Amino acid sequence: MTSSTPETNHPDLWLPDWPWPEADSHKHKRGALGVVTGPAASTGAARLAARAGLRIGAGLATLFCPPSATLVNAAHETAVMIKPFSTPDALAELAEGTRSVLIGPAAGVNSETRENTLAVLRHAGSSVLDADALTVFKDRREDLFNAITHPSVLTPHDGEFERVFPGLLDQYTRAEAAVIAAARSGAIVLLKGSETLIAAPDGRLTENRHASPFLATAGSGDVLAGMIAGLMAQDMGAYRAACAGAWCHGEIARRIGPGLISEDLPDALPALLSEFYARRA
Repeated sequence: MTSSTPETNHPDLWLPDWPWPEADSHKHKRGALGVVTGPAASTGAARLAARAGLRIGAGLATLFCPPSATLVNAAHETAVMIKPFSTPDALAELAEGTRSVLIGPAAGVNSETRENTLAVLRHAGSSVLDADALTVFKDRREDLFNAITHPSVLTPHDGEFERVFPGLLDQYTRAEAAVIAAARSGAIVLLKGSETLIAAPDGRLTENRHASPFLATAGSGDVLAGMIAGLMAQDMGAYRAACAGAWCHGEIARRIGPGLISEDLPDALPALLSEFYARRA
């Protein structure tokens, strides 16, 4: 498939690969998700993502946070666990115990986030990079690309995309730019927008227009990243996990409609997932 012939995102593309639990499943078998938080005053985005990852089926989710953020996170969470870390090496050790780690939401644009992101890429089973975890590589792009050796999804909006892949959106259509970026980085690239594009390094491209204008609210992108990471924690392939996350994100927003805030999105997932479950073969 080339960038000129994208497929249209639809459950028929990825529902056959949905990672439903078996009768003998337990939380560890369903998969461990890690989400890296920012400092004490910047933890909400990661918490939204972790909740979304749990709602979409990850067996357990853990917030990896700076020690200063431990009590803030613990005061807000019940089902999500909390584990502090102080160095990139300590984060790497935590990441090795997970199937997928999300880093970036409100992580901070600084060298610590860059080193933490490299640790995640090298040691997690798979990874999702969003927001600050992309921006911190504006001047160190090759460091990012060289560290992508496990299944990874990058979830930029146009501004973040320009920082990591400068000039592509000026020289090519959005579809062509997404495909080139995926090939260049070795990661799945989900380029967010009213037309969200999901591109793979092998040239596959999916177009998602199934969304709602009410997703234009703070935190909705963090929920999307958490949904994708939650599916990857269950061993769903990165490309189809990105496609599934984008469609489900849009569908639950369409159902909620006016008045939507990002906290609504994870808790609207069970009704949609129940419909999917009733359709399984």
